[in-house]
Amino acid sequence: MKTTGIHHIAIICSDYERSKRFYTEVLGFSIIEETFRAQRNSYKLDLRVADNQQIELFSFPNPPQRINNPEACGLRHLAFQVEDIKQTVLELKSKGVEVENIRIDEITGKQFTFFQDPDNLPLEIYQR
Repeated sequence: MKTTGIHHIAIICSDYERSKRFYTEVLGFSIIEETFRAQRNSYKLDLRVADNQQIELFSFPNPPQRINNPEACGLRHLAFQVEDIKQTVLELKSKGVEVENIRIDEITGKQFTFFQDPDNLPLEIYQR
């Protein structure tokens, strides 16, 4: 398989309006397209993270809860690359987001930290 990158990451949320506000107003991602799918009674929101990088935010009636174990099989977390991690932490905290203390990646020596989306999906910011 020859790939040119990751096209999108899909996330299912429990409260569409709350998650839409979080990803657009708190994280600042722009809306590419918002679609209501009547046959599924759900929304699909395409968000631009960066050039050629998207998140697809889905809502479904009564989705099952996420397993509360960060070491379970499946997606462990989603990481966003940032230029200035300290400034990004300050920005997130100013918007009411709880952010863990900044740590150093023992392999790369780069700074990183975690916070969570409204459904407790672990999100990481990683200094470039």
